[in-house]
Amino acid sequence: MSPIRTNQDLDPIRLREVFGIYPSGVVAVAAVVDGVAVGLAASSFTSVSLEPPLVSFSIANASKTWPDLRRAPHLGVTILAEHHATVARQLAGTPARRFDALPITATPGGAVTLEDGLAQFVTTVHDEVAAGDHTIVLLRLISVRRSALADPSPLVFHRSRFGRVQTG
Repeated sequence: MSPIRTNQDLDPIRLREVFGIYPSGVVAVAAVVDGVAVGLAASSFTSVSLEPPLVSFSIANASKTWPDLRRAPHLGVTILAEHHATVARQLAGTPARRFDALPITATPGGAVTLEDGLAQFVTTVHDEVAAGDHTIVLLRLISVRRSALADPSPLVFHRSRFGRVQTG
């Protein structure tokens, strides 16, 4: 068996470009921590299991927000809609201003969701799995609420830009 060789196409800049070919939805992950809303935008959200009900997202190990968020007893996850591109940028910006002027709801357990998202989940951290320079966070669902919008379209992250799903 020959040794595995690193291909020059695997440098981080090239990988980011290639990974960007595949579009992904965008969510807000948020909670009240020490009396303040703390959150982030994630484009790695996916469903994992129906029994038990699990979802996941990946977070960079260098994140300065995740160490605070993971202390919350409950986390809110909001699936962002196509009109949330500015919100996603805001959630990726200055931590102290991430929730300025946003319509949010907080549960008694501290989960924070955006009121006008496509769906909102209240979750707890089920497990964390080290995965290179990221951590895969498995969240167990406690409750789910879906938007009443007739034909909701999610916000999509594709080729390092926010966009919408083109249908028809």
